Amino acid sequence: MALRPIIAICGTTGVGKSKLAVELALNLSEKLDSHGWKGGVVVNADAMQAYKGFNTITNKIPLGERAGVDHVLMDFKEPTEQYVVGQWVHDAIRAISDAHSVRKIPIVVGGTAYWMQHLIFPGRLAVEPGQLSGSDASPAPPDSSVLPLSNELSSTLSQITTDLRELFDALPEVPPSAVDDPGAALALYNLLHALDPTVAARWHWRDTRKVLRNLEIIRETGRTVSDIHREQSTATPTPRYDTLCLWLYADPTELKHRLDIRAEEMLQNNLLDEVRELSRLVLSSEEGDSSASASSIDFTFGIFQSIGFREFHQYLADPSPSEKKYLVAVENLKIANRQYAKRQVSWIRNKFLPAAHAAKTTEGTKCVKLYLLDATELPKWTSEVRDVANGLAEAFLRCDPLPDPPTLSSTAKTILSAVPVKATNPTEVLVARRKVICPVCTVDDALPVMIEEGSEWVAHTRTKVHKRLAAKDIRATRTGPSRLSVEPCT
Repeated sequence: MALRPIIAICGTTGVGKSKLAVELALNLSEKLDSHGWKGGVVVNADAMQAYKGFNTITNKIPLGERAGVDHVLMDFKEPTEQYVVGQWVHDAIRAISDAHSVRKIPIVVGGTAYWMQHLIFPGRLAVEPGQLSGSDASPAPPDSSVLPLSNELSSTLSQITTDLRELFDALPEVPPSAVDDPGAALALYNLLHALDPTVAARWHWRDTRKVLRNLEIIRETGRTVSDIHREQSTATPTPRYDTLCLWLYADPTELKHRLDIRAEEMLQNNLLDEVRELSRLVLSSEEGDSSASASSIDFTFGIFQSIGFREFHQYLADPSPSEKKYLVAVENLKIANRQYAKRQVSWIRNKFLPAAHAAKTTEGTKCVKLYLLDATELPKWTSEVRDVANGLAEAFLRCDPLPDPPTLSSTAKTILSAVPVKATNPTEVLVARRKVICPVCTVDDALPVMIEEGSEWVAHTRTKVHKRLAAKDIRATRTGPSRLSVEPCT
């Protein structure tokens, strides 16, 4: 059975993805006779833009620029909610089906390439949408929310300490703060390490949200996450949709200039007002907790991850703000934008592209067509981005032959010809990024210092702090990295 078509637009922040999505949708409406589709529906794939309000800090496309094109999965979640990949994939599948039912093409667009990848390539989430309850899945019937324990997991649970078993049976609903309660955070990590050391090595003990989610998956599925990954690794990923993917790319030097301008524009709008309101929301959500303070804000939760919140929350909370501190916050905002853009490109190159190249249907045909559009020179947008994208979309929907991706431009040839050979197998991906404890820098066993293996470990060993502690021989009996968990001191 032929896969249904979608168009996906990925790329860095500030490169023009939303603009192109609207232009594509309008062109599809005008060319109805060419391909038989009645236009397009934009399906938001930006994690922050799913939340209601706060249009400046989340960089939503203004209503006036949407030109009447429907945008779904945008501006609908409460700011205090957590909305994660499994929930979004479930909602996106439904939105895509709704668009197809009225003969409109779903145009999935956003900077959260991680979400888009799991939408296009199923079978790679530990809990697939609709399977179980929990923060990474859509709701399931209560009687199916917890499955029997596997023999392996039952055996492991019978051997762990009483304290850890009690913790497993009564996991917290909210992850503890590694800053305010490091003992509870480390206890969670030790539990995960006892049950699934392979997965535990992937996360830092301070990343309590990820640690807790993995424990929830273990309890709900009755299996270790690494066991689920091993099973997934035996299957070749088959895409959900026949996908035309457009990677909107801009040269880093030019993009830096655009992102700096965007930061200034955000400040000219109401960025600081939105930061104040977000701060009020997060502190009021503590429900009268007397320990609640600015330092206890979890900047990894939901909309509070938005670039600009951390940078200006700290400035606004300062009891003695100054012009100098304001300028520091502005510079930190610009740096955060640039760093985010680099991470987005890295994900597309190292994760999304290898998956797209490896993906085939069960019949062996290629069904993810990925093209790079060079958006470096804005004066050439119409000829090098909009018109090219429209031509590709029309040919794709007519099932006409498509050009070879590297032939679109010299930039496309350079970048697409250098796609790295990366593991797409879930187990290989899991073990490729392990955290290890630095025995030299861990001067307090209740606060272990964890560093990722490889280049980060090498860089860490060259830092002044590490060298100074090594020279003092504080931990003389430990000479290398350790993968063992460290029980908190009592």
